[in-house]
Formats: sequence, structure tokens, C-alpha cells
Amino acid sequence: MQKPWLKSYPKGIEEEIDINEFSSVADIFDTSIAKYSERPAYTNFGKTLSYKEVDNYTAQLGSYLKNELGLEKGDRVAVMMPNLLQNPIAIFGILRAGLVVVNTNPLYTTRELKHQLNDSGAKAIIIVENFAHVLEEVIDETPVEHVITTRMGDLLSPVKGFIINTVVKYVKKMVPAFRLKNAVAFNRALKLGAQHHFETVQTSHQDIAFLQYTGGTTGVSKGAVLTNRNMVANMLQASAWIDDFIGHDKGTIITALPLYHIFSLTANCLTFMRYGWCNYLITNPRDIKGFVKELKATEFNVLTGVNTLFNGLLNNHDFKSIDFSKFQFALGGGMAVQRGVAERWKEVTGTTLIEAYGLTETSPAACINPMDLKEFNGKIGLPISSTEVSMQDDDWNEVPLGEHGEICIRGPQVMQGYWQRPKETSNILSNDGWLHTGDIGFMDEDGFVQIVDRKKDMILVSGFNVFPNEVEDVIASHPGVLEVGVIGKPDEHSGEVVMAIVVKKDHSLTEEALREYCRESLTSYKIPKSIVFTEELPKTNVGKILRRELRDQYITGT
Repeated sequence: MQKPWLKSYPKGIEEEIDINEFSSVADIFDTSIAKYSERPAYTNFGKTLSYKEVDNYTAQLGSYLKNELGLEKGDRVAVMMPNLLQNPIAIFGILRAGLVVVNTNPLYTTRELKHQLNDSGAKAIIIVENFAHVLEEVIDETPVEHVITTRMGDLLSPVKGFIINTVVKYVKKMVPAFRLKNAVAFNRALKLGAQHHFETVQTSHQDIAFLQYTGGTTGVSKGAVLTNRNMVANMLQASAWIDDFIGHDKGTIITALPLYHIFSLTANCLTFMRYGWCNYLITNPRDIKGFVKELKATEFNVLTGVNTLFNGLLNNHDFKSIDFSKFQFALGGGMAVQRGVAERWKEVTGTTLIEAYGLTETSPAACINPMDLKEFNGKIGLPISSTEVSMQDDDWNEVPLGEHGEICIRGPQVMQGYWQRPKETSNILSNDGWLHTGDIGFMDEDGFVQIVDRKKDMILVSGFNVFPNEVEDVIASHPGVLEVGVIGKPDEHSGEVVMAIVVKKDHSLTEEALREYCRESLTSYKIPKSIVFTEELPKTNVGKILRRELRDQYITGT
């Protein structure tokens, strides 16, 4: 096939990566520890852990999982927490023990958590106490046998940790009461693990590293099977793209997106580990005022985020007074970067906002714009090293350059499939390795890709996938609802918000009552921001709701 993007590659970027340079994510971790042991690795709440300290903590946790709990290679362990020092410790501790990380959104409702734990078959979970009450409600209906609980300040200094834990629990009352039988405290687990000799369990390219859950068109979340090969490949691909641009001196990357999101996981936690950089973890990026205060107090070089985050920062008055003299670039992904935001970003920071593209199913990076891009171009970039991108029609045939087609991706970062879902896998992954993204776009003669529409009905809220079927299933279960159709509504802050068009069964039903009902079963970003009541929904002759007609009627006005 044609590869027009190669002629647009920045100088020094090779067409292919050496996938065999590392055997696993744990292998890269061990290499970084050996090279950068004294460098700062992670910072959170004013506490910094060196690579050597991370090595010790992860070995202790890995030892506990293996020697105390008896977990065996390939067993799944869920991690449910925001960006805290304990999060990367949990991730690498699990991987070093030869186990599989199941990243879990801490804002999940009981329904969502129960599904993910059952679907993944997780035998253990590491969870911050703030959300333990949710686990308590469902744990008896899941395969989870072991629970490790942690508090927000557990890895901080004794005094600061005590203060934060006390304030969080007793002042802000952010820890609802819970009772989890035989749960073990995180710090206790580390002490018990330290009593045993531990060596990193050898894993290979073929071994699963992560079950990374994404939304599903069937209304349930699916686990993308990401092997060590997938993750190593994407780390090396990202490294090849930025290598000459950032140099090899130590630096700091701001990690504001949650580590349970594939973008932050790969781009920040994993890729910059290879360079011996420090990940500055932001626990609550929604607190823009507090976020900016932290940015002003530290010297940072790189920031990754989504459009809503960049927009939020730009709308904060104090953000403009930050010293950007050491700042190298910002990388945007997860959702489309708006031109207006990108232009304002350049005005304030003096740097071009670099847009990238990928999916959970591609680990995630597939396309990235050149790092030396002078001006925002509105495109999602060039296919990265060892990656092919093809625009295909409905019959999976390639269309000519410049013509619209479904964006399809092939490369070593493409997932193996959906966990225990062969039918759903075959619907998206061809026998010759092409992943069908559901996004419609075109490639220009220089190899740059641009998205023009989405083929699938997925709604993208601040970089998070929301699939209409899931929301419809919840709303339709309300006794006062006859029918419902869910679509995405454009929003200047989050890209899109969820919009529900509802036919009532009970005419006394109100928007707020329905929204409150949704809160019991849906994470906040999935809850409809807009609810419209109507007498009838457009349908096909077999009764399927026509979401396109809903969009035409309520969004475009046609």
C-alpha cells in the first residue's frame, strides 16, 4: 500500500521500531530503575518518590500479591483510584508479579463496577477508601477474593499523611462508611511483602499486561486485551516520535488526566518513565484554581490533556502568569482539539498545541503531528512508526487519497481483541489485522489524516467514551419511561454532552427525577445534561430508533 506519510516524517524518525528491544513493560521498568535510580519519579501532594523508592515499593507490593495472596501469573487485579502515588506503585507492582492490571474508574456506580469485576474475573482489587462503599455493595456478587484499601495520604510523610487522611475523612467527609471483610491496608501489604524475597516475574510479548475497558455498542463495557507487545510497541513508537525533540535530560511531565485512562497511562506513566522523567500527579484536575496553583509552584516541561482541560486552564486568570520558559510542548488527545483553544494556547504559552489520535484499542497512539509543528493545523497527524493507516469503504476496501472513508489502523499496538468477546472482536478487527475505528476521515497527499465525522454513535465527553445503548438501557428501565433515544450534543466545554430524547409513560415524570435516577447507575459524565420529552421517536420499519434523524432534528435542525 501507499505510505505518503513517510515523506512528511520529521528528520530522524525511522519508518519502523525495533519491537524486540524490550520483552515487557516490566523489562522497561527494570531498565529505567537501573539507569535513573536517584532521579525523582513521581510527585503528589508535595511528596516525591525516587525511582529507587518506586522500585522498593513495587517489589514489596508484587511480593505481597505473589507470596502472601498466592496470585498466579495471568491473574487479574483491579486498580480503582485517582492519581495518587499509590497508583503507579499498584500498576508496576502488579506487572512485576506477572499479573494483569484492570484499570477501573473510581467514579463507577455499583452497576458499572460489578460488570467490570465480573467480566474481567478480577481476583483482587486495590482501592482508595473514598470509594470502598461502592465495592462493599457488590463484592459478594463478584469473583474478588482479596481487597487492599488505601488512604489518600498513605505514602506521604507521617505528619502530612495524617493531616490529609484526617481532613479527607472527618472534615470533608469524603470517605463514606464501609465494611469489607478481611480487607488489608496498603501500607500493611507493603510490610508483609517486604518479608519475602522477590524477583520480577518474567513475562513476554504474548502475555497480557492490561485489560483496558472501553464503552461498548451493546450497552456493556468491553475489555481491550493489551499485551506487553502492544504496550511496549506504543511506548517505543511514542519515544521515536519525541526522542530528538525533548532530548535526554531529566524533566517533569504534568499528569492531570487519570492514569486509568489509556492516554495518560501510556503517554505519561509509561513513556516518560523510559526517559527517567518525573510524573507530577494531579489528583483533582477539575479544581482548576488548585491545579494552576500547583503549576505555578513547579518547573515543568510537558503537559498532556484533552481540549476541556486546556480550555479550563486558559479561562483561569492566574494561568497566564505561569513561567513557561522551560515548557516544551502540550500534547492533546482523547477528543478533538478546538482551533480556538489551540490558538489561545499558543498566545499564552508560546508553544503549539500538538494534536494526536488514538483509541483504547490502539494502546492508544496511532497518529501524532510533528513535534516541531509551527501552527495548529486541525489534523490528527501522521501515522507513527510501524503503523499503517487506510481509509476504507463499507466493504473494507481502501479508497483513494483525499476521499472519505473509515479510518483503519494496523500496527503492533493494535489490541488482540476484546476480552472473551469473539463476535465483537470480529466486528472491529479484520483477519489481516486492520482495526476499524468507526471514525470517518481522509488522508491528504502528504499523509496527514483529518477526521470529518464518526460512523458509530459513540459520544465523546471530555475524552471519555459514552455509548448511547448503555445510557438508553438505564433510562428505559425507569418505570415512567416508554422509549428513549440518546445522542451527543455539541458543547464548547466538553466537546459533547449526553442528550436524551424521551417518550413518557408517566406524564408526571420530570427532568430532574429522571436525572436523579440515572445517578444511581451511571458515572457523572454519562448522565444526560439535556433531556427532551417528546410524543414519538423516529424508527426504522423494524422498530430501531433512528439516532441520525434525532441528531438532524435536535442538533442540526434539518
